[in-house]
Amino acid sequence: MTWIATSLVTSLLAALAMPGLAAAQQRPLADCDGPPATVLAAASASVAPADPAAPQPVWLDARRLRWPGLQLAAGEVVRVHRSAAGALAIVDGRVTGADRVQTLQATDAPLPAEVAAQAAYLGPGAELTLDASVDPTTLWTGQALVTVEGADGRVTRWSPAQTARALDQRYAAAQRETALGVSLGAHGAQGAGFKLWAPTADRVELCVHDGPDSAARSRQPMVRDDATGIWSATAAGVRGGAYYRYLVEVFVPGVGRVRNLVTDPYSVSLSADSARSYVADLDEPRLKPAGWDASAIPARVKTPTDMVVYELHVRDFSRDDATVPASQRGKYLAFTQSRSDGMRHLRALGRAGLTDVHLLPIFDLATVPERGCTVPRVPQGLAPDSDAQRRAVMAEAASDCFNWGYDPYHFNAPEGSFASDANDGAVRVRELRAMVMGLHAAGLRVGMDVVYNHTTASGQHPHSVLDRIVPGYYQRLDAAGRVERSTCCDNTATEHLMMGKLLEDSVVLWARAYKIASFRFDLMGHQPRAVMERLQARLRRELGREVPLIGEGWNFGEVADGRRFVQASQRSLNGTGIGTFSDRGRDAVRGGAAGDDAATSMHRPGFVIPAPAGDAARRAELLRQGDLLKLAMAGTLRGVVLETAEGRRVRGDELPYGDQPAGYASVPAEVVNYVENHDNQTLFDALVLKLPRETSPEDRARTQAVVLGINALSQGVAYFHAGGELLRSKSMDRNSYDSGDWFNRLDWRGRDNGFGAGLPPGGEGGVGGESGVVADDALLRPLLADPAIKPGPAQIGWTSRVFLDLLRIRASTPLLRLSDPREIERRLVFHNTGPGQQAGVIVGRLDGKGRADAGFERLLYVVNAGAEAAEMTLPAEAGFAWRLHPVQRAAGAADARVRREAGVDGAKGVFRVPARSVAVFVVERR
Repeated sequence: MTWIATSLVTSLLAALAMPGLAAAQQRPLADCDGPPATVLAAASASVAPADPAAPQPVWLDARRLRWPGLQLAAGEVVRVHRSAAGALAIVDGRVTGADRVQTLQATDAPLPAEVAAQAAYLGPGAELTLDASVDPTTLWTGQALVTVEGADGRVTRWSPAQTARALDQRYAAAQRETALGVSLGAHGAQGAGFKLWAPTADRVELCVHDGPDSAARSRQPMVRDDATGIWSATAAGVRGGAYYRYLVEVFVPGVGRVRNLVTDPYSVSLSADSARSYVADLDEPRLKPAGWDASAIPARVKTPTDMVVYELHVRDFSRDDATVPASQRGKYLAFTQSRSDGMRHLRALGRAGLTDVHLLPIFDLATVPERGCTVPRVPQGLAPDSDAQRRAVMAEAASDCFNWGYDPYHFNAPEGSFASDANDGAVRVRELRAMVMGLHAAGLRVGMDVVYNHTTASGQHPHSVLDRIVPGYYQRLDAAGRVERSTCCDNTATEHLMMGKLLEDSVVLWARAYKIASFRFDLMGHQPRAVMERLQARLRRELGREVPLIGEGWNFGEVADGRRFVQASQRSLNGTGIGTFSDRGRDAVRGGAAGDDAATSMHRPGFVIPAPAGDAARRAELLRQGDLLKLAMAGTLRGVVLETAEGRRVRGDELPYGDQPAGYASVPAEVVNYVENHDNQTLFDALVLKLPRETSPEDRARTQAVVLGINALSQGVAYFHAGGELLRSKSMDRNSYDSGDWFNRLDWRGRDNGFGAGLPPGGEGGVGGESGVVADDALLRPLLADPAIKPGPAQIGWTSRVFLDLLRIRASTPLLRLSDPREIERRLVFHNTGPGQQAGVIVGRLDGKGRADAGFERLLYVVNAGAEAAEMTLPAEAGFAWRLHPVQRAAGAADARVRREAGVDGAKGVFRVPARSVAVFVVERR
């Protein structure tokens, strides 16, 4: 007790002596308008790790520490040195400047199973613990250094420690806080309430501004709650419409004791370029466009498999639409122009069967200037294979108005570049809601692409928010303390309680405040399954409705194969009803893999590319792809049984896909079928590489329609990329995230599909090396220059109309949208299977018997990807009154070839389908 009392006195005296800890009245208001970071006391260079790549000690909980790879010699001890002032140094082999020193004890006590599993990636090392009588709390605030010291007290090894797990255990109560950020309603006449989780900070202050650009009007200290690590303040007289930031004084490893001027990670809106957080209650009438409260999510989806999703970028939607007022092009408000070409197109899709428009990121992002963004001037009349277009685009890529938006800055606030006034925090809220209302009026639900797996930046970077408040907590670190970047950028640690909470709170906010009906998670496999399941249950509990969750369940990086936690990945989510994108069907139909370069892609054709006569190897591959596609069309289910091309009957999870089982879903809602999205080449561009050069524009359109048809007829969630029905091309760009408006264009009138807009930027958005040459250029030039490849308005219009018919067919019967795997196993049968099958033809039959809402007694589809008509006799289907589906036999049917040439002899069970066609036959109920 004497040691503890002495330590507390020493800490207090040190704190009182620190610059910046004087009374609030003596601290200058100018700091609120100062630089993003001010170093109050620089860290001594002497404590920098001798080897930055060496493993750091890691707190496994509030008392247990592991130092990976460390083996202590006889007489060596491990100590923790702490300095509230950040004054630690190593002088003559000894640590100086500490106000607390604690010796750790070696331990061989077994870890709880969950902790042991989470720490397994660290590997073995020295296992150490704090004495049970020691309060560890102050070891995680200020500067702390863990040392190995010999019997003489000299330091032989030293390192800062990773503290996230300790913070999670010590401040677990913070998870229950429901009012992080700003709140108005509960404070009434008292003003606004502010709460920030910053458990390692030693001081936090609130800066309030009357306007987005005005000087600070007040600087107010916040009060720390020791149980949660949350700092709070009530600001008298502050109303909605004001702006604020925090001054956070915290020790930053490698930098020192820093005062960070930072926005609120729970910001609900911001001023331009995310400079200041906005004070608002999203229920305030001033933030609602007229009619907002009455605007309801269209009741079109009873189960996730009813979803037909259209992936769309806000700027792409209207940037080049002359029927939208110029001031609204590329903005939220373009969706309120009900008579524009774009909204007419979306309404037509909705009437045909589209249910959800999924918008690429609309949260606040860091890579588009919200004031003064530019539009590159691309010279007109250039050759279709010129590199001048990409040079013009990439010269302004850092300052132009376009980016896909996978660069999270503030997760809970709308992006300002899509608003008419980015500097007024109210405008982006109202206008995003107006956009949602516009889509609701068109009969469409609104989905949102969300990105919680990484931040744009970390550390002390100006675009870093979370890491400047709680350094080292929100980002996922490797054993050496470096931020993992497997996602592309600075990975977040959603396995940590408060990062997982931020994800959950954010999604619930979007679903409640903006009526978002479904969510798509970028790189969801980098998040824990447990977090996604908690979110799923919370949405259901708090909103009283089902909110379908889908995402990219890829298994890679530092979390692969469950190395850190059970992932929200394809194979780990079975049984949850959370959907993941399936690469099984995608790769089978397109050929190769999504990230192939042009040369590789050309030599890896997919199912819709007919096998040349006599090419046995290609025929075998075509049959293998056919097996994968049948599984995809059966919902990629683990338990469904299929006959393979070899004649074996196997379960879905016994069919191989590389080194993984092809079937991974327990229920069809767990698979999202797609053939293209914003990533990689568009479907049209991929087919340019794979179809024979001499393929006519008409047959290219037919091939595209076959692929879209496969997706429309598959069990599971149907997902389409905007413009696929318009033969959309990005001029062969493989990664158009920063390729500007020029390469991401959409023409709703179907006059130009975008092919031949010049050589595309490189795979990562650059233009190659100093020569400006991209590796694919030599292969792409002759293709882009070939006028016979580029479709005209006739082919574009035909494909668009066929797509509408495909949507109508899917919408016509729940047999194509079954939600129960047992129903699929009972009702779906594939013909044309086994060794004697016709390659390139898929035949599936669905039985409607006993289902009152089926619409048809039977439905049979034939996908003929071949270059010749297909005829097959199916004895099991003989004796039924088969007819072409009403949509395809109607006088106005889009595919006249199918209407004329597809036929059936019901008595004999003989079906005929023309080349490169999808035909659907039905037995109608009387």
